[in-house]
Amino acid sequence: MSAQVIDGRACARALKVSLEADVTRLRGEGLGIGLATVVVGEGYSSKAYERRLRKLAEDLGVPYSPQVLPADISQEELVSRISELNTDLSVSGILVLRPLPAHIDEAAVFRAIDPRKDIEAVHPENAGLLALGVPRFVPSTAASCFHLLDTWLDSVGEDRADFYHRSLIVVVGRSNNVGKPAISLGYERQATIASVDEWADRTTGIGRHTRWADVLIVAAGKAGLIKAEHVSENAVVIDVGINPCIGQDGKVHMVGDVDYDAVAPRVRAITPVPGGVGPVTDVWLLRNTVTAARLLTGRPIEEARPALPGPTRTLLEVS
Repeated sequence: MSAQVIDGRACARALKVSLEADVTRLRGEGLGIGLATVVVGEGYSSKAYERRLRKLAEDLGVPYSPQVLPADISQEELVSRISELNTDLSVSGILVLRPLPAHIDEAAVFRAIDPRKDIEAVHPENAGLLALGVPRFVPSTAASCFHLLDTWLDSVGEDRADFYHRSLIVVVGRSNNVGKPAISLGYERQATIASVDEWADRTTGIGRHTRWADVLIVAAGKAGLIKAEHVSENAVVIDVGINPCIGQDGKVHMVGDVDYDAVAPRVRAITPVPGGVGPVTDVWLLRNTVTAARLLTGRPIEEARPALPGPTRTLLEVS
């Protein structure tokens, strides 16, 4: 068996075209839209993500305000900066990039974000709405995993509801921004869900859990964690990992949490790294920024959320 490669770049291009049209409509309605990112310190991954978002915002014509802060900034100063963004009328979406320095209370920072501008749903109010199945914002990476799955199911002629109802989705990793939201989105599709993390790898062996998966979503942050012996031959593998590694050429390359070369020949379908979940995540974040701009005018969520293109409309659209 040779896996079908799920092309995240192609999926992102379709989303981007739809989003460009929505940004144009937004401006025609006279509504303000703007993205602000907050980066603390010099983390490689967060700065790389920030650069991608900057370029995408420029391409879409969305005003962009990067906040690059020193690693030794105090908790009070960081919360104060976020409070300024909360009241800035030119900003509709705020993203605080992880990781934050050890001396910063991450939960306190997330509580400081205006829930209407919290485009990654990290504020307790938004995280609670997501868990209840009525999200204000669907976190971009978890949303992208299921958008790619739904798009792939459409392309192979599978009925989505039937597929999810008979499938076991195993999520590797329990982070607040990817693993836990992915579990909630799986529940919304009425799939059977299992959750494991790195402790399974250290104790009972992660393959004991992942080999049963019809869909394996891997967001553990550990390069090459999932190998051929950890997957079934019929699995669909969604690799969320973005791990910087030094290649033989001495340059930094991004690799996933899945050993792609070993796993791809064995499974039904797989996302590559790079070129899989990442490009869709970037566009989805800007999509949430558009949603936030409309929510700030007092519109209901179902009216504020941009439409997904063509046949790729999903439960994310109507939840």
